[in-house]
Amino acid sequence: MENYLNENFGDVKPKNSSEEALQRWRKLCWLVKNPKRRFRFTANLSKRFEAEAIRRSNQEKLRVAVLVSKAALQFIHCLNLSNDYTVPDEVESAGFQICAEELASIVEGHDLKKLAVHGWVAGISGKLSTSIADGISTCDDLLNRRKEIYGINKFTESPPRGFWVFVWEALQDMTLMILGVCALVSLSVGIIMEGWPKGAHDGLGIVASILLVVFVTATSDYKQSLQFKDLDKEKKKISIQVTRNGLRQKISIYDLLPGDIVHLSIGDQVPADGLFISGFSLLINESSLTGESEPVHVDATNPFLLSGTKVQDGSCKMLVTTVGMRTQWGKLMATLSEGGDDETPLQVKLNGVATIIGKIGLFFAIVTFAVLVEGLFRRKLVEGSHWNWSGDDAMEMLEFFAVAVTIVVVAVPEGLPLAVTLSLAFAMKKMMNDKALVRHLAACETMGSATTICSDKTGTLTTNHMTVVKACICGEIKEVNSSKSTLNFGPAVPDSAMRILFESIFNNTGGEVVINKENKIEILGSPTETALLELGLLLGGNFKEEREKSKIVKVEPFNSAKKRMGVVLELPDGGFRAHCKGASEIILAACDKFIDTNGEVVPLDETTINHLKNTIEQFASEALRTLCLAYIEIGSEFSAESHIPFKGYTCIGIVGIKDPVRPGVKESVAICKSAGIVVRMVTGDNITTAKAIARECGILTDKGIAIEGPEFREKSEEELLELIPRIQVMARSSPLDKHTLVKHLRTKFGEVVAVTGDGTNDAPALHEADIGLAMGIAGTEVAKESADVIILDDNFSTIVTVAKWGRSVYVNIQKFVQFQLTVNVVALIVNFSSACLTGNAPLTAVQLLWVNMIMDTLGALALATEPPNDDLMKRSPVGRKGNFISNVMWRNILGQSIYQFVMIWYLQTRGKSIFHLDGPNSDLVLNTLIFNTFVFCQVFNEISSREMEKINVFKGILKNYVFVAVLTCTVLFQIVIVQLLSTFASTYPLSWQQWFVTVFLGFIGMPIAAALKMVPMGSN
Repeated sequence: MENYLNENFGDVKPKNSSEEALQRWRKLCWLVKNPKRRFRFTANLSKRFEAEAIRRSNQEKLRVAVLVSKAALQFIHCLNLSNDYTVPDEVESAGFQICAEELASIVEGHDLKKLAVHGWVAGISGKLSTSIADGISTCDDLLNRRKEIYGINKFTESPPRGFWVFVWEALQDMTLMILGVCALVSLSVGIIMEGWPKGAHDGLGIVASILLVVFVTATSDYKQSLQFKDLDKEKKKISIQVTRNGLRQKISIYDLLPGDIVHLSIGDQVPADGLFISGFSLLINESSLTGESEPVHVDATNPFLLSGTKVQDGSCKMLVTTVGMRTQWGKLMATLSEGGDDETPLQVKLNGVATIIGKIGLFFAIVTFAVLVEGLFRRKLVEGSHWNWSGDDAMEMLEFFAVAVTIVVVAVPEGLPLAVTLSLAFAMKKMMNDKALVRHLAACETMGSATTICSDKTGTLTTNHMTVVKACICGEIKEVNSSKSTLNFGPAVPDSAMRILFESIFNNTGGEVVINKENKIEILGSPTETALLELGLLLGGNFKEEREKSKIVKVEPFNSAKKRMGVVLELPDGGFRAHCKGASEIILAACDKFIDTNGEVVPLDETTINHLKNTIEQFASEALRTLCLAYIEIGSEFSAESHIPFKGYTCIGIVGIKDPVRPGVKESVAICKSAGIVVRMVTGDNITTAKAIARECGILTDKGIAIEGPEFREKSEEELLELIPRIQVMARSSPLDKHTLVKHLRTKFGEVVAVTGDGTNDAPALHEADIGLAMGIAGTEVAKESADVIILDDNFSTIVTVAKWGRSVYVNIQKFVQFQLTVNVVALIVNFSSACLTGNAPLTAVQLLWVNMIMDTLGALALATEPPNDDLMKRSPVGRKGNFISNVMWRNILGQSIYQFVMIWYLQTRGKSIFHLDGPNSDLVLNTLIFNTFVFCQVFNEISSREMEKINVFKGILKNYVFVAVLTCTVLFQIVIVQLLSTFASTYPLSWQQWFVTVFLGFIGMPIAAALKMVPMGSN
């Protein structure tokens, strides 16, 4: 079976599956009872094609708009432009001078002519009643008026489906419809033949069973939909930095309004359509909107920013003009939201299992019906009444047909693929509480198979709360880990050196010092930037004053490929000065001078270089991150288009930043090792720092090696194949190094790789990995969008929790499949063999519907929602090539099936003599005994299925309230069916002795299951 599944249903990958693969398995699943329910949690391919068409249309529109705007720009300054625009009355009465449609046409159409007519960006801001410096006013009345005129920043979503929609979908089941028709015919014929109410019992029994199945199914599906709805809300929580009332603050992108001043930096998603106000080196990636991969330069001459695009490089201030459904991104997202998530490999495989078993069930159902009808004909021939057909004969034929249809109901395990969704929804909800937000369903199950985790150091293994604790300024090392030592530090540094240090810290930064809503000083930026700005403030520097002294001409933001950041300042007395900071050894190599203890700039000699290199090594060996600050005078000739030079710098100093290891990381790494998961550290930091942290975490061992990115890049393919299995630490790595490592681990070594990332440049590695894990706090929007799971607390221990939940999902689905296949096999064989050998089926349509509900919806609820235990992390990972339906499962399925079939067959043939049954109701009592025994076999098999290999199946059973509730309800309802609903369910009330025997026969399945678990099984 596994080979058949891999061959026909194995093309669907955990991520990035081809459209052909998604189409192919759908065509193979032709035997489906209820397509609406079966394919509810699969991708809507038609909506995806629609979204792709919108992208292509956007690409063409933008291409034309850009060409037109370039042509228009050449003529605008020569023309005397007239303003034909008339402000609508409602807009003017609200206090604005431009309507939403006009704003949308300017940005979406890249219309420079219209923009010029309205007075460029300054004119538009005035017409929007906003200030480029202070932003909009947050007065409730003004905000409400703005919302009324311009709308809100939300796209139209399909309305949430109510409970009755799920009831209606559950009723779309073809077999239930056929049974419904059978029930109506049975009711009509029964009432005509036997009158009311006696003649209606059989028909009403089937109707009641159908309604019970429908309502239980709908309730389960509705609860699942609510869980997914909650998770969708969490996925959409994106915050953005804005200025309102002159104060910097963080708000949800859904609260943005036209007129807002937004601050964007590398890795951010543009949250609405808008206009560029000011910024540096701004590169925008528009591929998500247009499919065009080439980034676009945005500046004052091309000031248009489109919602949904990404900041690939640089930073800027932006004026929001258009929001929500008036943007192309809003329209695209409204379509994409209906496209759904790709189906997971397990869902597809279990659809395959359901199809195989469904075909077998359909064959058995047809043969069973044929055998039962043939038996009736034979009996009529023997009696000589084959030409005389009564209403009773028609009712008997109808009952045979109902039994055949019900065999199909039981045989097609529609609940298998849906159990995956149920288990994933349950796991995702619980993981949310454990600080992990799953963005793609498949990641949940793939994480259970992970064999390798490539983790960042900063913020994942460490706390990401950084402070400068040591600094080497003017060649002298100083402690700066407290306000007292910092006060001693200040006077020891000459004024000239202190001035240049402040200039470097406060200008060459991606952070900012602002006044927040509480009128307190707040430092914004990455933890590294925050640590440096804190140092500057502690030394007595003033951020605002330093910024006002000189004008920033060019900024080259930090990225993990260059490992540095640069800025060019235009000085008050003329001339330009560039400041640079970054990886210590890289910046130091670019220096040929340094500031000595007297504050003088002197050439770097070999002694000083060795001293500075030893300082870097000393800081790194103490597990400190090191940064080097430097500057260069670049004369009076410099333009914003020029590159910042990277030679001839003067070293200002080296700082050592402490970022402590997170509590619990060492234990989590040990858990991973015991679970067969290899943890590798991939970092941009100095190799000495990386090794010190890796040893502290338990990642770097005596047998492992640490390597630097540049050295890794130089290795040949043969050398890499020998080297990669031993790599435990990669330092000074570039995003390309990380991507190469991940690709080799996946393709050459067959590993299932999980990768963490937080920066824009990590997106390729996150995309390449089997599971991309983005950091929720430090991660950029680009990284989060490329990831499958977002680690909300940036903690390595949470990654281990995700792995545990992933394993739990995988094992829970295996338990449920084992349980359901056992019921399938026994129900099919019992009804078929009985029909062939005795001419009647012991289990009626109503009884089979009840059995179907036990094994389908209730079974999935009980087994697929089992919480994880610590033992899961003591077994080896499944990996890429593990069989889903394992030999252990086949052993348990076949062992249980044989016992149940032999026992029920024995009851059928010897039951009357064992229980001393005679009289007119003996057949009915025997069939009730068989039905009761069969149900209790499933109840005890459900308990046995909690563990596939361990004998103790009761461990932690009382902690799983869902399991206990399902079992209790099953037993109570079985008692009601047998004792109180005998007329409708074709049962006969049993004595307590008969109850005891049937329950005991079911219970014997548990010691048999325990004995089976002692039979050793190979892995293949």
